[in-house]
Amino acid sequence: MTTPRDLLMIAMDVPSSPPVEQGDLSLALAGAELVDLIEAQAITLEDDRIVPGAQWTMGDRLLDGAVASLVRQRPYESVDDWLWRRGRGLSAAYRADLEAEGQLARPRHRWIPFGGGRTEAADSPDRSHADERWTAGEPILTVLAAAVGIHDESTEEAAGLVDDSVLTVLAAVNGAVTELEAVRQRRSIEDAAFDNIWRGGDGT
Repeated sequence: MTTPRDLLMIAMDVPSSPPVEQGDLSLALAGAELVDLIEAQAITLEDDRIVPGAQWTMGDRLLDGAVASLVRQRPYESVDDWLWRRGRGLSAAYRADLEAEGQLARPRHRWIPFGGGRTEAADSPDRSHADERWTAGEPILTVLAAAVGIHDESTEEAAGLVDDSVLTVLAAVNGAVTELEAVRQRRSIEDAAFDNIWRGGDGT
């Protein structure tokens, strides 16, 4: 299992209020990919720039795709730019991979014998592995989960438990998710103002 796949399973298993936004999850998954690539020594960071190592396979289709998509010319890509570029639609891509492998299942109920539209992580060794990391409070997974609102955990709490490169990625994920939420709020305000104008009212 990889950190992105573990994160997706935790996001599906652990209740959160409000529900996890798919855009937030996609950014966190892109960050989780960088963490795994750092730990595999497939990349290093120079400040916030992603420096690729020798191109090799990671044994996972989506991580192999991540390696193949690395920018290999100076000045290289920043962690922030990677999160926004690589993260686009990434949660759907990981979900599709897990579903194709039979790692996801549709819950069955007596009154819905064939399941509904929602899927959840199926009982499997991979799900158990994700649960073990979560139960153990593994710092990388818990900080990434916190970034998407699953629970409260600050990047600062991971300091001293992970190396500086990983900490840079975790902080960038938090920043990107915060930026995305600001965009949502601005759009919500703009939409509300437009609706008010369309109705010809002044909101009173």
